[in-house]
Amino acid sequence: MLVQKEEIIRLEYTTAKIRKRLLEVVYNAKIGHIGGGLSALNMLTALYFHTLNVDPKHPKKEGRDRFIMSKGHCVEALYCVLEERGFISSELLNTYGKYNSPLAGHPVSKIPGIEVNTGALGHGLSIGVGLAFAAKMDHKNYKTFVLMGDGEQGEGSIYEAAMAASHYQLDNLVAIIDRNGLQISDQTENVMSLESIEKRWQALGWDVADIDGNNMVQIVQSLDTINYRNNSPHLIISRTTKGKGIRQMENNLKWHHGIPQKEEYEQFLAELEENIEKFHEPLIPHSQ
Repeated sequence: MLVQKEEIIRLEYTTAKIRKRLLEVVYNAKIGHIGGGLSALNMLTALYFHTLNVDPKHPKKEGRDRFIMSKGHCVEALYCVLEERGFISSELLNTYGKYNSPLAGHPVSKIPGIEVNTGALGHGLSIGVGLAFAAKMDHKNYKTFVLMGDGEQGEGSIYEAAMAASHYQLDNLVAIIDRNGLQISDQTENVMSLESIEKRWQALGWDVADIDGNNMVQIVQSLDTINYRNNSPHLIISRTTKGKGIRQMENNLKWHHGIPQKEEYEQFLAELEENIEKFHEPLIPHSQ
């Protein structure tokens, strides 16, 4: 399926703006997991501005698609996407990290646009299986999307959920692994080897796509070509770069949850602003 160039430019431009906002939010809050947030932003932007059937004016509307941020420690990236999409205000997001802010360090369902509380790694896919199974039982057409981390793949509950999804033929379920190769303590392959992820999930009965998650064209094509009638759950292995978009952060374990100092922040901000300036205003505005 061909993707219109204007659509890709719009999504890349939107991601570039959100990267800058994410840096601002983490710096001002003095907390956060910026490296994994940056690696997931391309996918989050494609989901919320291209794929998901959601409405910021009616966050709980009947028939909406469900999204679960299983790698909940990267919630700052999700908050920034929800702000840009119109679910939460800039005033609310600016309270992040401050006393009495309703914005927690992991997703909480009281925030508009967030379906379920997450944080304990390995649980998101199980919740997604339940939501997808409920849709089948109720004869509903909504889809469920779950974004997982690659370090999270060491959790046994992931594979219990994967087996159940295959057994119940949940072709309305899409799982995504943000495969940036680094977790809190080391490279994932040194902590608990994951490869070959593709063969492993195929053996579990999943329909698997292995893509360059830094490439918006590949992301959109993978989302657009999912066959929701093939009786198999779907996995997208999104191979990304931790800290994507800020050269000094890229593939640097320090930035799993590092907080920039003032001089670093100013340097990173200038780099992101320079990247934004390379774009012209998108030709196709997002339809509300």
